[in-house]
Amino acid sequence: MFSFFRKKTPEVVATPAASETTNTAHQSSQIESAAATAQVEVPVEIPVETKAGDKSESTPAKLSWIARLKQGLAKTSSSLTTLFVGAKIDDDLYDELEAALLTADAGVEATMHLLDNLKRKVKEEKLTEAEQVKAALKVLLLDLLKPLQKPFELGRYQPLVMMIAGVNGAGKTTTIGKLAKHMHAHNQSVVLAAGDTFRAAAREQLMVWGERNNITVIAQESGDPAAVAFDAVASAKARGTNVAMVDTAGRLPTQLHLMEELKKIKRVIGKGMDGAPQEVVLVIDGNTGQNALTQVKAFDDALQLTGLIITKLDGTAKGGVLAAIAKTRPIPVYFIGVGEQIEDLQAFNAQEFVDALLQ
Repeated sequence: MFSFFRKKTPEVVATPAASETTNTAHQSSQIESAAATAQVEVPVEIPVETKAGDKSESTPAKLSWIARLKQGLAKTSSSLTTLFVGAKIDDDLYDELEAALLTADAGVEATMHLLDNLKRKVKEEKLTEAEQVKAALKVLLLDLLKPLQKPFELGRYQPLVMMIAGVNGAGKTTTIGKLAKHMHAHNQSVVLAAGDTFRAAAREQLMVWGERNNITVIAQESGDPAAVAFDAVASAKARGTNVAMVDTAGRLPTQLHLMEELKKIKRVIGKGMDGAPQEVVLVIDGNTGQNALTQVKAFDDALQLTGLIITKLDGTAKGGVLAAIAKTRPIPVYFIGVGEQIEDLQAFNAQEFVDALLQ
């Protein structure tokens, strides 16, 4: 851990504009930003951890991760599990299950895969009880989702460079803050690049987060986000920082010029460090359902994604979208989120997810 991460105020590095052909690190001056110090005036999406004894402490924050996951997926779970209560194993049950899976946005391909294998399993194992069929479905769903489970390993590179992408409102900046907090807790030094130069509050949001957690933030008032990314990588290399996370502006896959900008950012990061970014992660709003699959395909085609983070799964009726992703574009899901608190973002575990989905 390096001492400058212990400062009360994060370092905000003002960077000059950089072209794609830049081959050397920018010489950046460190400045203290007024926006970072006046945190009460900045809208921040990342919540402050509740202190012990605070009357505002909510009950959900006291629940275990498994309990919060089950609570978050309750709507999706209810539509699936109620089918098996006192049900007969017949075509009507399969039809209702098909409708429930499609409603949960499991997608046609994953739904038919699960149903076909379930019917075969029921026949081969001579299952006669609805609870047995439910248990068989859990096994099949676990087999489908298991390939998505992959641990996120720290310490593989020095620094590990992460590029974070996603559509508007997916929760990229908030997720970056949560990840930085987790990494900081695991003795990993972190630098954040405020590469979202389009959204007015994005830069200030990261800076306030950095100030609260003694994390360096690389930013500039406006200009080329690729320059910010380049300088963040250069800073991380020069200072021996463990992890550099690059925030990017939200964009729709149909905005081709903005998708090209993402490709440019990735190329410029590569000029700052060979092989970087080692992680290109897409943040997805779990409430978007089948549209999430469209996003995965588009961003993967453009950036060759290495992982996914699914946010806002709390209260959604579309939790089946992970099955659609697993069947169509099985990119590892590193983390899932079921709430606003720091602890509500956890590593994806297929067994836990299936248990919560089919309680």
